[in-house]
Amino acid sequence: MASIKNLKKDINYVLGDIIDECLVTLTGDTKNSEAIVEEAIVVFDDLIAKVNAKDVENKKAHFKSIEAELEKRAAKLLTKVNKL
Repeated sequence: MASIKNLKKDINYVLGDIIDECLVTLTGDTKNSEAIVEEAIVVFDDLIAKVNAKDVENKKAHFKSIEAELEKRAAKLLTKVNKL
């Protein structure tokens, strides 16, 4: 299992890169770009809240599920960015 610190960094870097890519590819479609950025921020808040949860019984499985959720949700956001 990766450390909690590294998991938080991964979440920050992945979603930060998605936001950056969304803003770089801004082609006049600001409404959709802003919606994707807002969605990425919501995903970030959700995942960080799950990482910081203290009432977890099986920590290893919990953090693995967070990593999987990050991959899944980041892929969804990237497909939306690529459609811009």
